[in-house]
Amino acid sequence: MEIDIKLKQILKERGIKQYQLSEMTGLTTRTISELVNNQVERIPKLAICKIATALEINDIREIIDFKIESK
Repeated sequence: MEIDIKLKQILKERGIKQYQLSEMTGLTTRTISELVNNQVERIPKLAICKIATALEINDIREIIDFKIESK
């Protein structure tokens, strides 16, 4: 089982670019890029909170989900 960060889909659906989310949250473009591309080993709680606030998301499950690997 893996944790899947669904930020790429959310940004695409809303027509928001990564640099725009960076400006909205005050997070670096590198942090946004790493989250969008699921390249983080540890999910920064503060970053997820800032993203949720900027995108007006109240349920963390809209951003983070479990991905079950098939064998």
